Amino acid sequence: MAQIKQPQGKQISIELGEKEAEGIYSNLAIITHSPAEFIIDFTRVVPGVPKARVHARIITTPQHAKMLLKALKENIDKYEARFGEIKIDMPNQHFGFVAPKESEKVN
Repeated sequence: MAQIKQPQGKQISIELGEKEAEGIYSNLAIITHSPAEFIIDFTRVVPGVPKARVHARIITTPQHAKMLLKALKENIDKYEARFGEIKIDMPNQHFGFVAPKESEKVN
């Protein structure tokens, strides 16, 4: 169980269930949005398998999506300071984490 301090000085307890503690591996995320929410579908692409299944869907507000972006940036910076730069070998490709085509967007 983790304790998180909120800005007002109050703490919330966060419980991590056994199933959730196992985690889910994902190497592809599809992100869509509407004016009110961001939807992130996490899936896994396996070589030679033409079909992938969504393993987890996170629906959040635009404000929380931006806060997540900031938290990820801060943690990537900390990781790289400790272990070195994370290299991306496909500079012009977005395989793995992609925005949908205009025709696939949720309205």
